[in-house]
Amino acid sequence: MPAKDARLELRLDPAVKARLEQAAALTRQSTSSFVAEASIAAADKVLGAADVTFMPAEQFDELIAALDVPDDAPELARLAARPSRVVRR
Repeated sequence: MPAKDARLELRLDPAVKARLEQAAALTRQSTSSFVAEASIAAADKVLGAADVTFMPAEQFDELIAALDVPDDAPELARLAARPSRVVRR
């Protein structure tokens, strides 16, 4: 387990601090652990949403349909028509 030597300081309203301490006590955790776990869960949710692209269903259907339409690629066709340099036996 990596050493826990990085620090993060917060300025809180006294009522918020008391609420966090109470919740931590109810879960039998230190306030630091409670805040860290809650923060990590929130960060994972935000970061997970950042990896997802949302779009309307119609737009998604158009995107999928566009993938089925062949695209003109004259340079690719020219290269594919060239004789192969590799001889298979």
